[in-house]
Amino acid sequence: MPVTVVIVSWNSEKLLTKCLWHLERQTIKPMHVLVIDNASTDESVNNAEAFGDVTVHRMKSNLGFAAGNNHGLAVCDTEFIALLNPDAYPEPDWLERLIEAAVSCPDVAAFGSRQLCNNSPELLDGIGDCYHFSGLTWRDRHGSRQQACDLIPREIFSPCAGAALYRRQAMAEVGGFDEDYFCYVEDVDLGFRLRLAGHKAMYVPGAVVHHVGSATTGGQRSDFSVYHGHRNLVWTFVKNMPGALFWLLLPMHLALNVVTIFWFIARGQGKVVLRAKRDAINAMPKMWAKRRQIQSRRVAKVISIWRVLNRSFFP
Repeated sequence: MPVTVVIVSWNSEKLLTKCLWHLERQTIKPMHVLVIDNASTDESVNNAEAFGDVTVHRMKSNLGFAAGNNHGLAVCDTEFIALLNPDAYPEPDWLERLIEAAVSCPDVAAFGSRQLCNNSPELLDGIGDCYHFSGLTWRDRHGSRQQACDLIPREIFSPCAGAALYRRQAMAEVGGFDEDYFCYVEDVDLGFRLRLAGHKAMYVPGAVVHHVGSATTGGQRSDFSVYHGHRNLVWTFVKNMPGALFWLLLPMHLALNVVTIFWFIARGQGKVVLRAKRDAINAMPKMWAKRRQIQSRRVAKVISIWRVLNRSFFP
């Protein structure tokens, strides 16, 4: 089954080399391996070019994760596109398991991996993304010890794009990633738009990667991560929550944002979260225009979206 693996890299050097080493040992070889280098200043490009079957595309500036992957999407023509972070190290049969799932589930457009914490493989890094009806999102089972239930394939809201397989045509039809996001929450946004277009997502437990996580962005609690994550969280809700659900759940989404602001003020990151919310609001006319376009093309029924939202009282 023809598949292109796309790795977006920025100053990843040793991480990228290790990732490509693991990718080279896959039981099913990808047709193409593309490294999209976002103007790295370290030895990332030289290390990647040392692998004979890897094509490096050098960007003139740091485009971010979203635009970098869109570049890969634009230049590949295979039926499937697999996305892999440079700090995600796949088991030898990772790609094989994803392709097997895609062949057996032709009605599914996106497939997620079982991500293990690289330094503590007994702990899960995640098994897919959850989307709460308040607009909060998180990686399901992150930091939890593996259990028997984690080895069962099942439908998920969306996969973590750090190690996922997509049907290229479905991804292209919804416009790929939203490049305004730069990085963080862009995979949930893509997954939401795929669902609105009538597609599904599946967790494939046999597809295993060992993930370091936020290795080049300062960690999940860095100002960079907080800013992009909490700005993009607002945009994802505004653009994608369909029909009556938008107005019904808007008060809860506003409450979530208020609680978030106070939470980060207490953690000493008040300025960065306030900047994130300010910039989210300033871009609202642009996001509302995107909402009109997305919702005008929606084929999924509102009730089908409601069913895949996480509705727990305490997310």
